[in-house]
Amino acid sequence: MEKMKAVHINDDATIQVVEIDRPTPKKGEALLKIKYCGICGSDIQTYTGNQPFATYPRIPGHEFSAEIIEIEENDMGLQKGMIVTANPYFNCGKCYSCLRGKVNCCENNETMGVQRDGSFAEYIVMPIERIVDGKGLDAKTLSLIEPFSISYHAVNRVNIQKGDKVLVIGAGAIGIFAALAAKLRGAEVYISDIFDERLEAALKMGADGTINVKNENLQERVKDITNGNGMDVCIEAVGMPETFLDCIENVCFGGKIGLIGNGKRETTFNHSILLKKELDVYGSRNSLNDFIPLVDLVSKDKIDILQIVSDILPLENVKEAFDLLKNNDGSKMKVLVEFDKV
Repeated sequence: MEKMKAVHINDDATIQVVEIDRPTPKKGEALLKIKYCGICGSDIQTYTGNQPFATYPRIPGHEFSAEIIEIEENDMGLQKGMIVTANPYFNCGKCYSCLRGKVNCCENNETMGVQRDGSFAEYIVMPIERIVDGKGLDAKTLSLIEPFSISYHAVNRVNIQKGDKVLVIGAGAIGIFAALAAKLRGAEVYISDIFDERLEAALKMGADGTINVKNENLQERVKDITNGNGMDVCIEAVGMPETFLDCIENVCFGGKIGLIGNGKRETTFNHSILLKKELDVYGSRNSLNDFIPLVDLVSKDKIDILQIVSDILPLENVKEAFDLLKNNDGSKMKVLVEFDKV
């Protein structure tokens, strides 16, 4: 059997490139040759042993672009040689959520790189129905569609309207993509963080203003921006109790909160404030049917989402790539690993 290179994260917090058998596609599957993989926060959690759903050794990764190497005849127009991406959330199709069409919050969801092996390998197989035509987008851009889809889905959940004043708390990749998605819906968008480098990146991606909470009072800035009314929408993209409470504090009466940040600490607050303000709070998980619309949107409107990429490293430097984010000083946004040079 042919061999290939793949990344293994081990339970002793080590990461290495190993040789394993190259997969063979079954009926209904395609063989893909990976071009680029993005490193997600969940991959770093797996690396550091803080991902509760991961077992080891684990091949990480679910943000990727690839070339179709083998594919059977299909009604999706997918052919050998196309550059594509894919939906990495495997739903069971049988639970209550799946039966109602909410496959993104499947009770038995398996995400690539977490509950099952992911995309950090030279070759992977994917069910054909999960593959998304790249519509001519370059491979680097396509590897960013999945993280963009997370934020795009959340913004759609909250149903941001043109003219809404929106505060995104957290200027990591997901927060910046949320700010961009809100801008695309015509909102006036502000974003907060503690790192100037991230806030500068958010401005380049279209944010109307930034707030560095390390040296600025968030509540006072929000009052200034909104004439004391509070934000129409607050989006939490950090996953900390403090930032969720900041959303409650800074959203207007009758406002909306969208939650993207995935935290592990409990939050204590008097829930009466939700009643008093009559707030709508939306949880957001994974992405639903957002991959194809996003590829169309980025392709048609020539949106330069590559600005969010801070580093691109080859596969042989994968440990360095992971360590850049593990020890992030705030200057690193999205780190890609390139497989083309293998």
